[in-house]
Amino acid sequence: MDISKRTQGLIWGIWALFVPYGLYLIYQFQTPGQIDWIILIGYASLALLTTYFPFKVAGTTIFLVQWINLAIFLKYGVFVEAIVMQLAIIPLAMKLKIGYSDFYRALWNSFMFFMVSVISGVSVLLMGYQVGSIDFKEILLFGAIYQVINMFSNHVILYFYLRVTKQENEGFFGPDTIWDFAGFIVTFPFGITLYLLNEFVGPASFLLLGVPFLIITFLVRLYSNSERVNEDLNQATEIGHELADRLTADEIIDLFLTKINKMLPVDYSYILDIQSQKGELIFLKAMEADIDVEITQTHEELLTSIAGMVFKKEKSVLYNKQSEWRRVNSEFLPLDAESVISVPIIRNQKMEGILVIASRKKYAFETYQLQIISLLCSYFAVSLEKARFVQDAVSKSERCGLTKLYNYRYLEQQLEINMDELLNGELRQLSLLMMDIDHFKAINDTYGHQSGNDILFGLARLLEREVEDIGILARYGGEEFVVILPNYSKEQSLKLAEELRTKIESTPFEIRTELEDKPQLTLVNITTSIGVSTAPEDCDEAMALIRNADRALYIGAKREGRNRVAEYVK
Repeated sequence: MDISKRTQGLIWGIWALFVPYGLYLIYQFQTPGQIDWIILIGYASLALLTTYFPFKVAGTTIFLVQWINLAIFLKYGVFVEAIVMQLAIIPLAMKLKIGYSDFYRALWNSFMFFMVSVISGVSVLLMGYQVGSIDFKEILLFGAIYQVINMFSNHVILYFYLRVTKQENEGFFGPDTIWDFAGFIVTFPFGITLYLLNEFVGPASFLLLGVPFLIITFLVRLYSNSERVNEDLNQATEIGHELADRLTADEIIDLFLTKINKMLPVDYSYILDIQSQKGELIFLKAMEADIDVEITQTHEELLTSIAGMVFKKEKSVLYNKQSEWRRVNSEFLPLDAESVISVPIIRNQKMEGILVIASRKKYAFETYQLQIISLLCSYFAVSLEKARFVQDAVSKSERCGLTKLYNYRYLEQQLEINMDELLNGELRQLSLLMMDIDHFKAINDTYGHQSGNDILFGLARLLEREVEDIGILARYGGEEFVVILPNYSKEQSLKLAEELRTKIESTPFEIRTELEDKPQLTLVNITTSIGVSTAPEDCDEAMALIRNADRALYIGAKREGRNRVAEYVK
């Protein structure tokens, strides 16, 4: 969570008030004795290097500097230890990529380090520890007390800081506390040993203990980084399997962005599609803070953005902070976006789209994650293509090849679903219109079967325009069409049926005649007869609703002279 300017100013004030003058008071409280500068430089160098090379375990960043500040305190006391820990802020700030805009973070760490040094150091001194003691029992006892107070006070200060600034935290006894305690158990013997070895061996202790410890830390760090890469690769593979299991494009797109947003510190994510016909960029989906948003930008505007750069070069880009991409026109990115990754979505060596993700944090992404995202984009492209094939196949199995309307198979399934909704109370009423073209055989005989097909296709388009927003339209078979009307009463359905009948009667349909020597375009008028049935008044079964509408159509409309609307009557 972002820290307000007011809070940042407060941190500057707290640091200025406590740290400089506090160091002076600590100097007065416990003035250091004679200092061997070579030894002190050795200690300081070891502390700075250890701070600069942390490593992550289970998502927690660990700085194993406790054992060094313990040895410094045992030898020189609280003032020197506090000074060395203040110097350790420099590599820490470098590692965290702290700049001027977020320099308050360095000041807060400085204040926290100072308070921890003072609380733990002064407490142990007041308990009776003599700086520079070589009594093993005294060193062991007060060293343990010092480390426990140091760890506890650090977590108390950090916990209240997160609570006051309303940042996410996992409680006082979260994973960070556990790992710090584990670090204390592991490094405490090293701190005691370094101090005693230094007292009896001198500077060689840094070669005997300090350097091996740094090497071990470096190797653990390398292993930790490789583990993170492997974990991300495994997670990417699992996401790929999940994407492959989805059958619709919308499900795949939603899952893809959701998983990326959980896998990486993403605040903003965008998928841009490259239209196959025009080759232009358009937004397919955009999410900001886990909320779908609508973004309208022209292809020309997008060409000058980060996505446009990827579109032109077909290469991924990574920006660690806003100043690196500020000159690029990316108006769709929020003002507080810092780190940005943009990757081409490629299938069969052809770029199909572009992914853009951004974080409010600087240096939020690592270079290797570009490859992970590229892998995920490949999974995404393949899954999307498979889903489109599946959707095409489903569409063909549910659609009439001639009219492109839903067919009887789909109609039967949908009607069962709607009837269940009615019986479960999700719908108040369910009506069905069945219509038939009057004297359709005469049209085929007069103008030819292709002309009859023209009539069917034209009527399908007219009905789509009239009912697509209020009902489900299907071709029942031959020249018969059905409209399912959820939550339509019989009165409403009869009114709609009459409006459709009138509209069809007054609309000329264009056909191409086949039976003349020379085919020509002709306008033909048709009429329809329509039967209406409604549940639950007339029935409570899906197929009964169709039979009732069919009965109304033939008995109430056809027998009575055609070109009329009739309702089912029990």
